[in-house]
Amino acid sequence: MQKLKYLQGYPSSITDQVANLIDSNQLEAFLLKKYPRCHELTTEKALYDYVQEIKSQYLKKSPPVSKVVYDKKIHVINHALGLHSFVSRVQGNKLKAKHEIRISSIFKHAPLPFLRMIIVHELAHLREKEHNKAFYQLCCHMEPDYHQLEFDMRLFLTQQELSGPIYS
Repeated sequence: MQKLKYLQGYPSSITDQVANLIDSNQLEAFLLKKYPRCHELTTEKALYDYVQEIKSQYLKKSPPVSKVVYDKKIHVINHALGLHSFVSRVQGNKLKAKHEIRISSIFKHAPLPFLRMIIVHELAHLREKEHNKAFYQLCCHMEPDYHQLEFDMRLFLTQQELSGPIYS
């Protein structure tokens, strides 16, 4: 059986099922049946507006997000799918803080639920810096299917690594 790097930490009963899907060339069909379409948020303006919509619904009192972009380098360099960065700058006698969200460009051509799951994850960092119980509770509050979407997104990444992009 091949190494399933995106599924490390999952029990063998789960990884065995995934390996069977891969061995029988059914993983892509499984994903396409569950997530038949790619989203249409291909511009950074549309992405920013979508993030602001989610933020205004769930995190009204959190600090503003000044920038949201797709980043081609994020997956390779940081071994991450999204990044929340907090930038502080001194302007005169004031300290200005900006929050930026960078989403891996892999999600430019992915199903909307996967993009939403990554956005929810990064927005949750506005309130909770660490990946702790409160962080995941907030993620589940914003996206009730958060954990299932995270698992399915790992399947998506596995399939992409095996045979390239599913959606284009």
